[in-house]
Amino acid sequence: MRVFTDPLKNLKTLGLQEGSIVADLGAGTGYYSVLLGKIVPRGKVYAVELQKDFLDTIQSKVKEAHLGNVEIIWGNVEKIGGTKIGDSVIDAVIASNILFQVEDRENFILETKRILRPKGKVLLIDWSEVSAITGMRVVPKQKAREMFEKKGFTWEREIDAGSHHYGMILMKD
Repeated sequence: MRVFTDPLKNLKTLGLQEGSIVADLGAGTGYYSVLLGKIVPRGKVYAVELQKDFLDTIQSKVKEAHLGNVEIIWGNVEKIGGTKIGDSVIDAVIASNILFQVEDRENFILETKRILRPKGKVLLIDWSEVSAITGMRVVPKQKAREMFEKKGFTWEREIDAGSHHYGMILMKD
């Protein structure tokens, strides 16, 4: 189930290892989380989601895929400590189609920074202005980059996330 972007292609841009520890922030229905569980079979995936309805959906998908390395967390990505993940333990964060929904973007970025190891990476994918559905609070690509850079991230590179999304990889300084 792809909506204008190819999650597997996006994930491959990170160069994850089999033992990587990854957090899918705002995991939604768990599409990225399940793919990640398969990509890092000796690693760990934290699927963090605030909407309780989605937690059961993620759990079903994880069980169906026979993955024992995906931990589902009911957490708030907009609060420091809200992901319930320890400090500096994550190799990579996936933030796909969440930035436009987040009210407290500063805290979201700070929480992302807190859980990432030094030199840890963020794969940020969000809706491009071109595809903005009426009522969406789309964060333009340049603004998203600047917000992360102001909080101690280095822009690494842009990725092709499809015609309706922008994508970039940022690294924690």
